[in-house]
Amino acid sequence: MNLRAWAELLRLPALFTVPGDALAGAAATGLRPGRGTFLAIGSSLCLYEAGMALNDWADRDEDAVDRPHRPIPSGRVTPIAAFTAAVAFTAGGLALASRAGRPALATATALAGTVWAYDLGLKRTPAGPVAMAAARGLDLLLGATATATGAGTRTNAIAHPSTAADSRATPTAAKTSPATSRFAETQASRPTSPSATHPTSSVATHPARSKVTLPSTAWTALTARPSTALTTLTARTSATRTAKPGRTSSPHRTGPHRPSPAAAARSALPAAATLAAHTLAVTTVSRHETQGGSTGAPLGALAATLALGHAVAYTSHPPAGWRTAAAAGPPGTNPGPGAGSGPRGISPGPRVTAAVRASTTLALGTAYATTAARPYLHAALNPSPPLTQRAVGGGIRALIPLQAALAARSGALGTALFTAALAPLARRFARKVSVT
Repeated sequence: MNLRAWAELLRLPALFTVPGDALAGAAATGLRPGRGTFLAIGSSLCLYEAGMALNDWADRDEDAVDRPHRPIPSGRVTPIAAFTAAVAFTAGGLALASRAGRPALATATALAGTVWAYDLGLKRTPAGPVAMAAARGLDLLLGATATATGAGTRTNAIAHPSTAADSRATPTAAKTSPATSRFAETQASRPTSPSATHPTSSVATHPARSKVTLPSTAWTALTARPSTALTTLTARTSATRTAKPGRTSSPHRTGPHRPSPAAAARSALPAAATLAAHTLAVTTVSRHETQGGSTGAPLGALAATLALGHAVAYTSHPPAGWRTAAAAGPPGTNPGPGAGSGPRGISPGPRVTAAVRASTTLALGTAYATTAARPYLHAALNPSPPLTQRAVGGGIRALIPLQAALAARSGALGTALFTAALAPLARRFARKVSVT
């Protein structure tokens, strides 16, 4: 097996642009990346490689004329092997998505269908760039739905302490209350005796009967609904802990406030639309990379890049939960000074101030704009095939700082920095294997 040929066929350096989709989707929901997020990343990587293999298989005749050095036209990879790889990667991607839950599988299925439709038919139609843009947006939504589904599964397994106390206390109270009530009625119906009125004398005269001659009200107070006190104490303790300034809740212990997969997808729609718009511009330029000659496509992509960079850097869009966290506390509790610092009581990472979030987003948005704008400008000034291909490569690599900026805008600073760290790796490997 020729490993370099397969690396060229699958465009391995471009893989570094994939994990940021799921991570940006998770950040947009306000949840920490978890098992579902990593399953979504694995599914995205498989489906991306399926699209790469299928793309070269579908373009093998065209590449034989325009790009004879590609792995299939040069004979280093057979067409049947490329097609088999596409099928295998698709199956692997759907299998991983199924492990993240039904909503994630449904999103991955739509993504796989979009990829196959683009490579087999839509690529050469006006709908081609739109289909590719939809695929990138669906990839981000896959990360959002998988993260929310995985978070809900963990939350159901590990309940909040007050909820667990209530569930344990309720059966006990149900069993105790009838007997306690009957005992109270019996004690109340008995005639009053000096020993009942003065329990101390009864204890001195009849020590063995001291428990029976206690006043009925005292006995009822000791025996009636013992779980109520425990439940109340636990609820008050939980409320006190929640109201402490600067305290964030654990993602494993805030089940009632976690968004559903549908709500997570809605909160991730603005980020998905941003990635889709960028992908639309890059794909429009790529339609001329083999023959060149287009000035309008690079200029349009340049304008789109500057507009998106400005929108991401200067438009604050924290997750929906961050804006409504103050109203998400338990009933009867007052939100503390730090109540609005996390999405519905959940913190996606270290708490960061608005100034830090804004400055990080601005820096990453600037990095995005500079990464893509310069090759676009060169391709517009000289629309030759090499410069057009370089513009496409720059647009693909610019996805990484764009994903990082979207994560930073959502307040997930750690996720943003991790995603941004993938950019140097992508640039380094792109010197050995082309991403186009």
